[in-house]
Amino acid sequence: MFITFEGIEGSGKSTQIDACAQKFDACNIPFIVTKEPGGTELGKMIRQWLLNPETSFHHHYTELLLFIADRLEHVETVIKPALKQGMIVLCDRYKDSTIAYQLAGRQLDESIISLLNNLTELDPDLTLLFDCSIDVGLSRAKSRAKLDRFEDEDRQFHEHVYRTYQELAKKHSNRFHIIQADASIPNVQNQMFQVLSTYIKQLSL
Repeated sequence: MFITFEGIEGSGKSTQIDACAQKFDACNIPFIVTKEPGGTELGKMIRQWLLNPETSFHHHYTELLLFIADRLEHVETVIKPALKQGMIVLCDRYKDSTIAYQLAGRQLDESIISLLNNLTELDPDLTLLFDCSIDVGLSRAKSRAKLDRFEDEDRQFHEHVYRTYQELAKKHSNRFHIIQADASIPNVQNQMFQVLSTYIKQLSL
């Protein structure tokens, strides 16, 4: 099973994916945790370029193409092999992030993004959208040491990203489950495990 974790900056998805990994360990469920960008050795280098606040791209499609290059290698060398071994893949960001951040945030061409996203036909079985307000998310992000390139974008950028996530959740309601992420960490975890338990029989609550 391929499960993706999505949300705006500071939504808490990375914290929850760690909690999910601990729970799966305790329940002896075979899984891997991975992320985009950065799920491969090449991806780690790409991630450094993309998130570094000092990075500056001179063409407006360079950023998108780096994300796609990361994904193509990631899917072929990490995600597909794990799925073939019968493991559950927990992935921090995937195609929906590309739509939210590149189409809505960067205002790039939808047809180009769709074409590039479809270079890999693998789609998630389940997507957890950690839905928190922009104010809460940015406050959490700013409480960390240093903002990355995306966290440091203006409010309009984050508003575009947020609205697009909501649209994606409505459009793909069979795949998306919205987790109210403004709540306390235990409350968010409880929501998450309630959703996951309907898909994974071995998950004991």
